[in-house]
Amino acid sequence: MDAAFHDCLGALVQRVRDDLERIAHPRMPWLEPRTGPDGKPALDVLVVGAGQSGIAAAFGLKRARVDNILQLDRAEPGLEGPWKTYARMPTLRSPKNFTGPDLDVPSLTYQSWHEARFGREHWEKLNLIRREHWAEYLHWVRETVELPVKNGVTVTNITPAGDLLAIDTTERDGRNSRHHARKVLLATGQDGAGLWWMPDILRRLPASRCAHAADAIDFERLRGKRVAVLGAGASAFDNAATALEHGAKCVRLFCRRLEPQVVQPYRWLTFRGFLNHISDLDDAWRWRFMSHILGLREGFPQETYDRCARHDAFEIVTGAEWRGVSDVPEGLEIATAQGRFDADFIIAGTGVEMDFSHRAELRAFAGNIATWADRYVPPDAERDERLGRFPYLARDFSFEEKVPGNTPWIKNVHLFSIASTMSFGPSGSSINAMTTIVPKVVAGITRGLFEADIERHWASLQAYDVPQAVLRR
Repeated sequence: MDAAFHDCLGALVQRVRDDLERIAHPRMPWLEPRTGPDGKPALDVLVVGAGQSGIAAAFGLKRARVDNILQLDRAEPGLEGPWKTYARMPTLRSPKNFTGPDLDVPSLTYQSWHEARFGREHWEKLNLIRREHWAEYLHWVRETVELPVKNGVTVTNITPAGDLLAIDTTERDGRNSRHHARKVLLATGQDGAGLWWMPDILRRLPASRCAHAADAIDFERLRGKRVAVLGAGASAFDNAATALEHGAKCVRLFCRRLEPQVVQPYRWLTFRGFLNHISDLDDAWRWRFMSHILGLREGFPQETYDRCARHDAFEIVTGAEWRGVSDVPEGLEIATAQGRFDADFIIAGTGVEMDFSHRAELRAFAGNIATWADRYVPPDAERDERLGRFPYLARDFSFEEKVPGNTPWIKNVHLFSIASTMSFGPSGSSINAMTTIVPKVVAGITRGLFEADIERHWASLQAYDVPQAVLRR
């Protein structure tokens, strides 16, 4: 970055802070400090996760004058979220003019950052946002709005502590700590309510033979190898392309359907009516919409397909449900509905599975989290056991109890991730929904904080006696 662009970014930071100062109304503090059972100050909200959803939510809380917050992320600075880890596409799939973490502050948009970083002409010629630039932008947002983030910290448990929550953590050097907070917001990404999923026929294979698309894969080791990719979503294509670009001998991508999914339902739903109000509908309509959308899965764009198709070594095998995999001395033998195929390495682009027991931070109440299957029975034609395992969240994004009264304190644990999708539509890590969904989760948290202090607010109102004028006689 040359000095001129560095100066432009510096000026933009000042512009953002000036803008935020101009729109800071109402400024009055409204939360009183709490003390934890250890005698130390307690947080109002602890945000777990400092990826794009965690950053946006924490920024929203600060704008609501919830300043006593802390963000924790287990990753090193700059490696939060997928953008510099398991995301393997050159560019974002969202159009460049989608806004998100800026929360409608024009000077904080990606476009403003890009123009300051590279110039307006570069923005005008830009097709899609480069993945690395988006990661750099997110870190800039975090620094510009001065979010209190601590990296290298893993949350290991959440338990009740009187009217507070106790959050146990482990730092990268092995030290254990405990924080206390009134609320916890889990912005923990795609696997935040479960795990990256692979079918059992792959889980028993050694790591040298198989990996999930979200794993750290040494693609250079696949040079000259036969690679099989299970799944036909965008991330499956990304991994296939990366293997091809690293010199794989051949890459076969296996699709269970007769035709790969090329329609992207998330483009259809990006309008204010749906994003604002899908969560206001009754369970039947929410299920109908989201089961259709999630049943289609996320389609891949033309650029993603072309990145694979330009290689002669690439092949799509459709109608090829996998029936078994054998690890033999010569490699892997894959039995499918289209016959037998050989490979040296398998990449599973098979998404996530809801399983609360796999998350350390949920272990104290995993067995009492209500799911959609616990709350709603859809018509036979709409049944889907996979979607029934999604958590059934309250209107403020908090967990609900499967058995009321067993873990009442989980009303103060809020989930803002892909697992929120069945209850709220696109949420968490969906860039296209941030401008509408972040204010909802913030309002849900602040409503709970306000209601919990209602007696204090009532007493404060009754005692309020500041005159607006002096009467002269």
